[in-house]
Amino acid sequence: MAADLVLYGDIVTMHEEAPRAQALAVTGGRITAVGARTDVEELVGPDTRVVDVGGAAVLPGFIEPHGHPLEEAIVLGPDVVDIRPVTIAEADAVVAAVVDTVRSRGAAGASLNGWDPLLQKGLPDPTIDWLDSVAPEYPLVIMHNSGHVAYFNTAAAVQAGITRDTPDPIGGSYGHDATGALDGSAYEMPAVFAVAGHAVTIGDDFPALVAAECARLNAAGITTIAELSFDPKMRPALAAIADAGLLTTRLRLYEMSNDARTTEASPGDGNDLVRQIGIKVWSDGSPWVGNIATSFPYLDTEATRALGIACTHGHANYTGEQIHDISSAYFVKGWQMACHAHGDDAITMVLDAWEQLLKEHPRPDHRLRLEHVGAMRPDQFARAAELGVTVSIFIDHLHYWGDVLVDDLFGPEYGSVWAAAGSALAAGQRFTFHNDGPVTPANPLRNMQDAVTRLSPSGRVVAPQERIPVDAAVRAHTVNAAWQLFSEDHIGSIFPGAYADLVVLSANPLDVEPTRLADITVLATILEGRTVYGDLSAIG
Repeated sequence: MAADLVLYGDIVTMHEEAPRAQALAVTGGRITAVGARTDVEELVGPDTRVVDVGGAAVLPGFIEPHGHPLEEAIVLGPDVVDIRPVTIAEADAVVAAVVDTVRSRGAAGASLNGWDPLLQKGLPDPTIDWLDSVAPEYPLVIMHNSGHVAYFNTAAAVQAGITRDTPDPIGGSYGHDATGALDGSAYEMPAVFAVAGHAVTIGDDFPALVAAECARLNAAGITTIAELSFDPKMRPALAAIADAGLLTTRLRLYEMSNDARTTEASPGDGNDLVRQIGIKVWSDGSPWVGNIATSFPYLDTEATRALGIACTHGHANYTGEQIHDISSAYFVKGWQMACHAHGDDAITMVLDAWEQLLKEHPRPDHRLRLEHVGAMRPDQFARAAELGVTVSIFIDHLHYWGDVLVDDLFGPEYGSVWAAAGSALAAGQRFTFHNDGPVTPANPLRNMQDAVTRLSPSGRVVAPQERIPVDAAVRAHTVNAAWQLFSEDHIGSIFPGAYADLVVLSANPLDVEPTRLADITVLATILEGRTVYGDLSAIG
């Protein structure tokens, strides 16, 4: 049977049995042959599209195993103003954007995302008094770049129905001043969504926003992404978008855990394009706002004093018993659990809870997931591996906050070993990398460079012993990520029967200088044999 598409060139399959090849064939959206040119040439028919990529390289489409694409679609849309450090670097410009947004939005209220005083140095303290001075009449909500804090003015509190007497939601909290009055801060998802949820709602433009998000991901070479804070209210709209053919990335959904510890979904609901496979819980918060549970304190520096976290250890969102009970409620129904955990104390708490869970409800291939794992220690990576717990590392922290971690927050002993991919590799972990969009833009190639070089913004190498080989970094965004998402049977590597989800790169990552990995260009991205980014005819 003649192939629809044949690619000749440097094929990096990421498949153990045949890691390199010279040709591949695609028929009906799937790989039908891969190997030498002579193995594939016989599948070329009169209607076969044949492309020789020349000096380029073909790899499996990149997989982002921890993102928030549906949320990002909205917050990068027109209703939320983007003030992230990747968009606006200077504090004065951020404040100007806030003021301009309040003025232009008027009674509709102003919503902004990306406030980050550690990178946008010189920002004012976002107290409710300051927020009220900027927006005395109408609602104003500013979301921190981490997503773990939202700042709101009095009008926004009234709009959300939050008063000084409103009880903290389970897993979240509202800030209060010394008199007990609201101070304009909401911590963690349950509280953040209470004050900012109106800014992340589904409107008539949602299909177009999702299509735009897919385009951003495709431009980075991504063909599959996991949504780690899926709101089941989005399910009907998402189904309609998929039916309309607007999705050009596969989605793997992790629904947010709730107080009732229930879901109407069943494990594996969906298809190979959109499938729900897990449940998400947050054990602690963000290192940038001081609410991660660590065995070591924050430094006493100008930055930590400004944030009000000097010499503190942070805290967890739940007790170990609560983590166990939440996990157990879903796990016994067959769900994979994914738990946000940054601080080493939080990680110990989760591992303790999950070890007990696995004794009570053994499952041979559970793939329980720990997310971000910034302060995870070598012994914890080893313990997790023994339990069958896998990790996804937010390695891009080094690119943006590498110096902040060492100089401003934790010092060289703890800050330099942040995101310890080398320890994960040594422990035998099948780890992955992610960007946690919209926190940082999806960029698998830079993640690989971060892991291989561990260069901070100033150019210093932080914890050189934690560097990893390039092939291990590539696996983190391909075959390992597919496995972590229970999808290794059809994506993540190039083999007959797999979907033809591919990325064509200007150079082979395995052959370039490690400091040049992020300079590699995505020439084309292919989903099920269909080019969704770039132009194959212009390659070669």
